[in-house]
Amino acid sequence: MGIDWAESFHDVALGRPGEGVIEQFRIDHSAAGVARLVARCVDLEPDPAEVRVVLETRHGVLVESLVDAGFTLLPVNPDLVARRRGPAKKKDDAEDARICCLLALDQFLDLRKLVPHGDLAAELRAIARDDERAARDQRRLLNRLRADLLSTFPAAVTIAADDLGSPIMLKLLALWPTHAQLADLDRDQLEAFARAHRHGWPDRFTARVSGALAVEQLPVREYLVRAKATTIALTATQLLALREARRAWSRRMGELLLGARREGRAKQPRNPDPGKAVPGGEIYLSFPGLGDVLAARVAGEIGDHIEQFATPNALQCYGGTAPVTRRSGRSEYVVARRLAHNRYLGAAVHQWAFCSLRASGWAREFYDAKITKGKSHHSALRALANRWLELLWHCLTRGIAYDENVHVSNRRNAITPTTAA
Repeated sequence: MGIDWAESFHDVALGRPGEGVIEQFRIDHSAAGVARLVARCVDLEPDPAEVRVVLETRHGVLVESLVDAGFTLLPVNPDLVARRRGPAKKKDDAEDARICCLLALDQFLDLRKLVPHGDLAAELRAIARDDERAARDQRRLLNRLRADLLSTFPAAVTIAADDLGSPIMLKLLALWPTHAQLADLDRDQLEAFARAHRHGWPDRFTARVSGALAVEQLPVREYLVRAKATTIALTATQLLALREARRAWSRRMGELLLGARREGRAKQPRNPDPGKAVPGGEIYLSFPGLGDVLAARVAGEIGDHIEQFATPNALQCYGGTAPVTRRSGRSEYVVARRLAHNRYLGAAVHQWAFCSLRASGWAREFYDAKITKGKSHHSALRALANRWLELLWHCLTRGIAYDENVHVSNRRNAITPTTAA
């Protein structure tokens, strides 16, 4: 089966080995349309596992419905379909479905089978991706808020200092988004506000606000203050909502990794239930540089079936850290990053490599050695991320937690013979 999917309908092409494409039709994006497609496939092939489906996505309700039907899904990159169009390279939905069907019929084409995530791993991946998007939105809104404050309320930037995104500051701006509104409050009101929102030093906060408001500022146009007051209050409210959502996601990610929510000052789970945790969650958290959020991003993209990656190199290629060498004649060129890879996982392991520089001694030595050889900062981090994925694959396949001392010892034993030679 080949499918060219869309939002409201899907073009389908069915074929048989040795016969080619035998049927093409269109179905609606509805339960009845998918049921019709499944019934037609079962009529042609009683064993659902023998039905090979090629389509240009690996997510969505259509994919989940076909997986539930027992079909073998083979998601492909849209560029693979585009390269097989005619000389004119004309885009046509029915023709793309026919090309996908021919790809499914090609027994010599090695396509990776979709291994669906379990419920816990799928939830972890969805939350981690939403948290990453929210982090980008948070940075964008903070930059916008700072720009608006500099143009209409510069004293607020002075009050916030280097912590404009703190809850107390965002709540202050949501209530009093202009200089005049905040200046109308007396010291008792400011101190009561600070106490109500659990500021540790309400008297210091009140003194800092009063001192910043007392400094003479350049005149600001009244029309601009009126125009930006609602915008500043709205942005502060959005940032507060994002902050609360990310805190809730962080708690849930830790719960999915460990099987129970972290509690107390030690931030450790009480009575963790392995049945409610993603397989290998403790292994991810044993690596230096991986906290709940970053570990969730890595674990969510890899999934709970590490056996789908037969070798460490397969995982490294999936994460985009494995270099690609191009040799032709006397020339040799190494592509720094693979184009076809999971970009969510690639970004997560790149950040992981950076965070591990302070938590792992050998990682810092490895990074410094690459910099000494003339590599750039990001090239050195990609090389380090490549090593971390290799170690992660070995730990997950063997079911053991990472031990820095063991790895340093193994690394020393592997390097010593080479150095002596």
